[in-house]
Amino acid sequence: MTDLRQDAPEPPALIAIRHRAGLADEMWRELAPLLAEEGITADTDPTDLPTLQAALDRAVARYNTALFTPTGRARADAAALLRQVVASFAAGETGHAARLLDFLGPEPSQTQPATSTACIGLALSLLDAWSAPAAGAPAGLLAGTALPAGHWRGERAASDILALARKGRAHRSHQRLIAQHGGHHVMDGAALALGATVQAWAKRTDIPAPEIAEAAIG
Repeated sequence: MTDLRQDAPEPPALIAIRHRAGLADEMWRELAPLLAEEGITADTDPTDLPTLQAALDRAVARYNTALFTPTGRARADAAALLRQVVASFAAGETGHAARLLDFLGPEPSQTQPATSTACIGLALSLLDAWSAPAAGAPAGLLAGTALPAGHWRGERAASDILALARKGRAHRSHQRLIAQHGGHHVMDGAALALGATVQAWAKRTDIPAPEIAEAAIG
């Protein structure tokens, strides 16, 4: 049975490279508007490789940032999912929290409109924001947050996420985190770090964790 809580330390992530038919064409369609803004079109000289590579790097960076910076409906769906995960975590229902995360994917579905990229991006952004008192979080909240005792899914990623969030750099480091730990581990780790931080917030203020999640996640 799936559960965030594990009986043994989490092994290092094995990053698998999967080939998906049509992925290259799909990516180019997504990047075309961004490349056009860089002045790269079908008529661009294909032999000017340095210029093409620089434009492609900028376009990919902007594309990835947009994926991990949800707005509007995408943000609302991600926030709703994260509130449920945090509430389940606070109630000790770690199996339910794990099942909620297991239904996440890179694309929305009929049963789960939230996406893993939106949830990762929102969780990392919130943790970065809570490192500053101006965000309404208790002073020194992130510095006083530790992962709960025991072994957890995503615990390696969560430790790195908390360390980066204390410097306000978790969100900007999302690609490095995924390259190091893998997307599934980063999703679990982001949820674990968020849940642990809300728990620390609740202990500091005597406000129930679900109420904090409702107000602070939005």
